[in-house]
Amino acid sequence: MLLPQAPLTSTLSTDALSQLALLGDELQEKESEILSQVRRAEIQHDQTLDTLGRTLDQSMSSFEALDGSLGQNSASNAPEAGGRTDGGGNIAVQIGEKLEELDRKRRRAQDTMFLIQCWTELSESGLLSSLEDIRLQGGSENKIRCAVIARQLMRMSQQLDPLSWTSSNSQRNSSTPSGQNGETKSHNTREILEKFCESLEQDLLEQFNNSYRHQNFDDMMECSKVLHDFNGGASVIAVFVNQHQFFIDRDQLNDEAIADGETWEVLADPDSDPPGVDPGLQSLVDEVKIVMQEESFIIKRAFPYYETVLIKFIQRVFQQSIQQRLEKVLGKAETVSTLAFLRSLHSSRSYISSLVEDLKTHGLTEHPDACSGQIAQTLDQQMDELFIPYLVGSSYIERERKSLEEMYSSLLFKFNMYHSRRKRAPQGFMASLAQQGTQFMATAKDAYLERLESSDLTPTHKQIMLRVAGIKDKENKNEIEVSEEDGALSVSNAKRMLKWLAESVQRTLELGSQAETPRDVNALLQLLLTNMGQHYVQTALEAADGQAALVENSKTEPDLTFLPTIRPAVTISAIMDRFITVVLIRLAESNTTVRKSMEAQRNMAIDAIEKKTNAVMKTSIDVITNYVTKSLSSQKKQDFRPKGAELEFLQTPTCLNICKFLGRSSKEASLAIDGLNAEKYYSELALSIHELLFDHFKKFQVNATGGLMVTQDIAKYVSVMRDWPLSKDVAVMVELLTEIGSLFIVGPEALREKARALAPGQSGGRGKLCKGDFRAFVQKRDDSGSVGIQSILAGL
Repeated sequence: MLLPQAPLTSTLSTDALSQLALLGDELQEKESEILSQVRRAEIQHDQTLDTLGRTLDQSMSSFEALDGSLGQNSASNAPEAGGRTDGGGNIAVQIGEKLEELDRKRRRAQDTMFLIQCWTELSESGLLSSLEDIRLQGGSENKIRCAVIARQLMRMSQQLDPLSWTSSNSQRNSSTPSGQNGETKSHNTREILEKFCESLEQDLLEQFNNSYRHQNFDDMMECSKVLHDFNGGASVIAVFVNQHQFFIDRDQLNDEAIADGETWEVLADPDSDPPGVDPGLQSLVDEVKIVMQEESFIIKRAFPYYETVLIKFIQRVFQQSIQQRLEKVLGKAETVSTLAFLRSLHSSRSYISSLVEDLKTHGLTEHPDACSGQIAQTLDQQMDELFIPYLVGSSYIERERKSLEEMYSSLLFKFNMYHSRRKRAPQGFMASLAQQGTQFMATAKDAYLERLESSDLTPTHKQIMLRVAGIKDKENKNEIEVSEEDGALSVSNAKRMLKWLAESVQRTLELGSQAETPRDVNALLQLLLTNMGQHYVQTALEAADGQAALVENSKTEPDLTFLPTIRPAVTISAIMDRFITVVLIRLAESNTTVRKSMEAQRNMAIDAIEKKTNAVMKTSIDVITNYVTKSLSSQKKQDFRPKGAELEFLQTPTCLNICKFLGRSSKEASLAIDGLNAEKYYSELALSIHELLFDHFKKFQVNATGGLMVTQDIAKYVSVMRDWPLSKDVAVMVELLTEIGSLFIVGPEALREKARALAPGQSGGRGKLCKGDFRAFVQKRDDSGSVGIQSILAGL
């Protein structure tokens, strides 16, 4: 039989209550403990607050006491009527200054102690452990501090260890006393310090370079200051300048090509405009301008002695980069031709000069103001040093002379060859002078041919000379054919010569010294007068005069083609004279002696040309007059006594031949002269013809029909001369010839009227016949023996 069981829920409730009771007891115990801790913390907090309060009260009391003391001192020092002042502030400043001074003394004492410690280590053990420790800590400040201490130790070594500065280490060892243990001190403090300084200097230089790469200008400034104390900053300047990327890049580009062959050919061609500066040099100069402007900004922020650094940088740029390129360009140009060298020198100097002026204006370290005087002087000095080797003494002007002489001799080669072969009048003193001229021409030709075959003549130079001379390269130089055109004067060639000279003058003004300009242009003047004045114009005039002399007594109609030589000779001498007066002589005004000498040379040259020109014109008049004389002598005695009553011809053959000759002569002369020169020439020629005709018609008997022929002949002669530009007086005398013809055809009464209008005396007046001429002409009439005419002649 089963017993009844108790309910399950009742049992569980009893266990939970007992556990809950236990937990409640534990919670109460913990709460009591926490409350005790809180009470203890509150008590401690209250105590702390009391302590802080008392401390604050004490501080306030102390401050008030101090403030009161300061107030009393300031009140006692203040003026009675002034009230409160800033005396307290002054005292606070004084206290601050004293504190700073004490701090400085403390630091100085510490530094002194450390310096003594370092020296003791150095002198006793030969080590710089303490200093090395600072150095190994790294950082720019520690390195700079090491440098300062090392410099101080160096001065101490000079004073305390003089033997290390005056003798070798072996001598020092032998003279140094032994230590207590018999050991000899062998520490050369100078050597140890120098090694340390070298190592430290390298560290500072490396630090400077790192700062430069990171554009840390303040650190660069500190390093450069310290390194300046080491060796005047030479090492840091050298590192900054020598390792600059600009020089590294430029050294790699040093073998850059120097223009091309076509450029050099243009440079050597005197008729081509110069192509300008070498492209490589131009690129370098443009880059230098940018680099200088950029680096000057860095130099000023990185160096306290920035002008010194900038000067070194400028010197390196000019003496290395620019000079190397310039020498390469000019060296190449010199192998091409003298003209190519001069043009390259001029363009290079002009372009580099513009760089210098731009840098001066930019101001570099003084930007935006202009450069300082020292920097400007350095730029000018470097500029001068670049070109002094090429401009020193007379070397430059001699190059100009050589270049011009080569070009002139090329241009006049065929001209000289033609005139060295021409025939000359074989008599008299002038013949000997002509022979000398021929010898000179031949010598000039031989010298030119020898120059063409010279081994030092480059192919380009030879090609240019042959082209200027008008010679083909393959042509036999000793069998060159020349024409009359080659021997004639050419105004265009003269203009080419003056253009070449003008280019030389321009270079001389820009490259030469201003003080030497008068002497330089005087040298160029002599060259011009010799080549253009003497060898060209005077030679052509002498040739014309020689040709005139050859036909002066010609039995046939003379060739007057030598006359047109006059016009280009006059034109060339005029433009040459203008160039000399306006350009060359004006450039010599600063030197009175040279200017007067140039004026005298110019006057002599122009006078010589004018004399030769006048000689040719005078000889041509003699040629024409002689031929007219010869032609008149061929006039038949019976030409003016025809038997028939009618005229067979209007003019006699002699008259027609002479007039045709005079027409051709006038045409040749018109090609030679014009203006006032033409008037003088034709007037003198007309006077000569007038005199010949006057004498001519006094030689022939004239009948009534012949009188008409005389009239027609004279009218023809006058008609020819009326076309000439004559002076008024000569024109009147020419018209007087018409009176001669009327004397042979008018009757006695009309002849009597003409006799009344004669000029008194035996010489003719203006536009009037004289009695002697009237009698001579009338007596040649066939009816001159009649009573009427005899009475007229008797009444004269």
